[in-house]
Parts: sequence; C-alpha cells; structure tokens
Amino acid sequence: MVVVDRDGVIILANPQAARLFGYADGALVGAPIELLMPDEVHAAHRGHRERYMSTPRVRPMGAGQELTGRRRDGTRFPTEIGLSPIETSEGRFFAASIRDISDTQRARQAFARARHDAFLAQAGQLALESSVELTLGRMPQMLSAALGVEAVVVVQGYDARADLKVRAAFGVNPSELDPLLDALGAGEPRESSRPDAQAFALEWTAEQALAAGFRSGLSAHLFDVNRPSGVLLALSRTARSFDREAAHVLQSIANLLAAALQRHQTHEQLAHAQRLDAVGQLTGGIAHDFNNLLTVISGNLQLIEVELEDREDTRQVIASALRAVGRGADLTRKLLAFARRQRLSPRAVTPAQLLDDLGSMLRRTLGEQVDVEIDCAPDIPQVFADPAQLEAALINLALNARDAMPRGGRLRIAVRQQEVFEDTPSDELRPGQYVVFLVGDSGSGMAPEVLARAFEPFFTTKEPGKGSGLGLSMVYGFVMQSGGHLRTDSRPGQGTRIELFLPRARANPRVKSTAPQPLATRGHETVLVVEDEADVRGIALAFLRSLGYTVHAAANASEAQALLASHPQIDVLFSDVVLGAGPTGAELAVAARHLRPDLKILLTSGYERPADSREEQPGSEFELLRKPYRREELAQALRRALDGAKRQSLET
Repeated sequence: MVVVDRDGVIILANPQAARLFGYADGALVGAPIELLMPDEVHAAHRGHRERYMSTPRVRPMGAGQELTGRRRDGTRFPTEIGLSPIETSEGRFFAASIRDISDTQRARQAFARARHDAFLAQAGQLALESSVELTLGRMPQMLSAALGVEAVVVVQGYDARADLKVRAAFGVNPSELDPLLDALGAGEPRESSRPDAQAFALEWTAEQALAAGFRSGLSAHLFDVNRPSGVLLALSRTARSFDREAAHVLQSIANLLAAALQRHQTHEQLAHAQRLDAVGQLTGGIAHDFNNLLTVISGNLQLIEVELEDREDTRQVIASALRAVGRGADLTRKLLAFARRQRLSPRAVTPAQLLDDLGSMLRRTLGEQVDVEIDCAPDIPQVFADPAQLEAALINLALNARDAMPRGGRLRIAVRQQEVFEDTPSDELRPGQYVVFLVGDSGSGMAPEVLARAFEPFFTTKEPGKGSGLGLSMVYGFVMQSGGHLRTDSRPGQGTRIELFLPRARANPRVKSTAPQPLATRGHETVLVVEDEADVRGIALAFLRSLGYTVHAAANASEAQALLASHPQIDVLFSDVVLGAGPTGAELAVAARHLRPDLKILLTSGYERPADSREEQPGSEFELLRKPYRREELAQALRRALDGAKRQSLET
C-alpha cells in the first residue's frame, strides 16, 4: 500500500511496498510516485495523476489499470493497481494498492498462446481440407474472434488502386472499404511510422482512418514469389494496441491464405494448360487428317485441270475450288500453330529493326483513331524466333487490340529483356535469358470467364463473320513451341496486356545463304513413295508420273525397306511423316540414309512434330513439303532434293 498527497509525493508506504520495489523500509517516504515507474512514462503519468486527482473516484482492487513497475535495480514487472481517495482532517490523500501480477500475466500469456495455437491448427485444417473460396469465406470471422477485433478484410492486388480487390471481409460493409482501398492504393507499400497504425501496409492519414471508421488496426502481407500480392487487415473501431502474439497470428494466417491462393492459382493454370494441351492434340490429329483430305481434293482438281485446260468455263470452276482448298489449308496451318505442330525456322531477329518496319505498317493499317506507340531501345538483344511467325503474332495481337477499341485508343508495343534465374521459382519459364514483347491496349478488356478461354481455337466474342477465333490460338502455339511463355492481364474497361516471353538469341549469330538456283520441273529418276493413305498415295503417284518420274509405292516403313533393298536403282525416298503403326517416315528416312548414304530424301506431312518438343527430332535435317501441296511445289521440292540445292542454314 502506498499513500500520496496532491503533489504525488509518497507520505506512507507499508513494508511490503518497500520490499516489492527493492527499497529499505521507510525509504520511499518523501519520494515522488513516478520513482516506481519507468522513466519514459513519467510525463504521461503526471498528466494522468493530475486529471485523476481533480475528479477522484474509487477503483477497487482487482479492477484497476495494468501498468509496469520499476524496481530500484531497474528491472521491470507488470503491476495492477487499485485507487481510492482518502478524506482526512489534514486534507485529501490518495491510496494505491499495488499488486505484482507477473505470474498472472505469464499464465494469461500462456493461455493466449494456447488459444492461438489451437486457432492456427483449426485454420490450417480448414485451408487443407476446403476450397480456397470456402477458406476465404470462413477465415475472416474466425480471425476476428481470435484477435478480438470487429472487422477482418482480405485485399488482393499490388500497388495501384485499380489492381486491388477485396477477396473476403467480415464485420464491415463494402461501402466502408473505399477509403481503405484508396489509402492502400495511394503509393508503394511501406512501413508506417505512426505507432497507432504500425502494421498497416500503407500509412493512413487521420482523415482516411476516420473516414473508414477505424481507429487502429494490424496487417500482414500476403506474398507471392517474394513480393507482396495483397494484405490481411484486422481492424478495430476503438484505439487499442496489438502485442507480438497477435501480429504473429495474423502473419501466420496471411501466409496460410497466400499459400491457398497460390495453390488455387496453380491448379487453375495446370487445368488450363491441360485443357489447351488436350485440345491441341485433338486439333493436331484433325488437321493432319484434314490436310490429307485436302491433298486428295487438290490433287484430283489439278489432274482434271490438266486434262481440261482448253475449256475456259471448267478452268474457272476448278480455280474456284482450288482457292477454297487454299483457304482450308490456311485454316489447318492456324490449327497446327495452336497445336505446336508447325515447322518453325528460328533465327536471330533484331527487335528494333522488326518493330521499326512493323510500326509503320500498323500505323497505316489501323487508322488514325488508333495511336500506335512503339517502345524498343536500340540495345535490346536479339531474339531467337521465326521472324515471319513473330511478326504474324504481333499483327494478330494488334488487330485484336484495334477491334477492342472501336472508337479509337492507344496501342503500345514495348520490348524489354528479362533473366530468369535458377533460384527464382517459376512454373512458367525455364531459367535463361528472354526478350519480352508487350502488346497493350486501352480497349474494352475481357471479363475473367472470357480471358480463361481466350486462347482456345474457334472461341471468339466477335460477331459472326468478324473473326475465326484462331488469332490468339496461333499466337499461343507459336510462343510455346518457340520455348517461351505467354502472360495475359485484362480487365473490363481497363484494356488488355499480353506479354510474349521468347528466348534470347545466342551471341553473334551468322547466317549463311546461297543464291537460289533455277530448278527444272521434270525428271527421269526413280522415286519411292511411302504413304499410308491410299488416296493420297494415288495423287502423289499421278503427279510424279506426269512429271516424268518412274515410281514405286509402299504403304508403310516395312514395305519401303523391302523395296529399297530389292530396287537399288531408287534415287529418292518421298515419304509421309505419319505412317500409322510402326516407324514414322522420319525414322524410315534416317534408317534408309544409314544403309544408302547416297539416297535422296524428301518428307511430307500435315504436321511435323509432337507438341512441346524443344529437342531436335529424327529426320529434322530433311526438307519437308507441307500438305496439301500443288504439283508444281512437289516438282520443285523433288528437284531440290535430287540436285542438292542448298537451303539457308544458321550457324551460332
């Protein structure tokens, strides 16, 4: 027990008080009451004491205010006090009963930790056993009860206000969150210097805090690949402080939610990739069969055209039919691009030079309503890609952007370089150096459900006749087949951003080329045709006979090997790549060349290689004639194979 006068001077202290604070009996009399407190609270306590003494009231023992006491040796301990005024003949004095609650506080802290541990275990079980939506739906209310706060909000997004999205909330109306989001989106994340808002990702002004209806709060970042991807907020409408245990609980839940969101995103990406891969495999098979059909149709039309070349009316009908075949072939090329089964001719391409030419063309094509901005530094390194396919991909994206801006807008094409390191977690990109092409527009943007299907073939939101739905599919296939990756960000009313990650070219590539030599169109050599489709085989035989060649035919690799062994006069092997069961045409070509080094090889196919193949395939050194082919194209390809005309080659 300690009794003080109106000046805060101790006039009486019992022996227990002296022992509690480490003083001799009677040594406290005459000392200021602040002697028993840490130095940093002296000024605050004097103000509190003066206010209390001006309007004194009884505070019973056990229901007082928890403070920190300081012993004579400087050690500190938690205390609880009860205050009461005492009226005497000598005036008013004030008695304080002081109790050391170290054991009580330790027990209370241990209880709080046990309660928090039980809550974290329950939260972890919820996250593991439930969907991310159910976890987000239940976690804020559970966390509110565990921390004793009125509201909990999960905000997902990065720096800008437009990127922020409230994923879940408890105890707060949506209309109350606008000032909160404005404050969070006001700038770069940083630690607040204000003690009453020390954990907020962004510092609030007093006006923003009051407008949001909250006086204090605690927050923890949600992280995604070492950068903040959102924030978890525990909000109180009264001024209060939060201990380290509360901060630990909040950060643990934030980590749990971030992991759940990342897992959900990864599952969605995997499902999307698997769906596209399945569609790609189906598409590739359909395109192969379709090309065989087009080869038969085109071949027969060409044979009829030769027979009836003197009849003008018939020639016009045949020409119209052949143009339709050409459109069908173009359609299958786009499908094969999506299925990653097109033949690419990658080489070192200088982005600045490519975009300089492309920018001029786009400004003329897109019209004056579209402001085309090209941002490519001259020192951007070369990219290793098929230049024609890269240009076609950028044009496709530019045309899509134009269609999304019917009243005009801004189209930006920018290029940067980026390196992915071994220790950087990424399910999308292999470690290495990349050149990134960004195509962004200020158009209408896409809703999430549209964006999820944007790269599927034949999916389009355009009016009938305004688009085939293959443009983005072709871009996707080209980028993935080139060993890169594609990222898309689009929101309704905020435009679309598409990034093409393509591998950087090795240093100092040199291109060797030889001037093309004029080729004959006829020959007298012997050709072995290997084709499993009888109708397609018949067209190839008819074409070659009409060109003067002697021909043999085989339906599979086994028959072909037998004919090569029994007919050494065969000069050239002309084989389809896909031969049904058994060895492929490419494997047949490699084996035949091993036995007959002088044998010439020409391959043909509706598609060339398996999806996602980045390694050199058997037979890739041989020229390949795409189906459907015209008789003139077959004639020239065959002469190149027989006469040894060199194709352009790339050395690094």
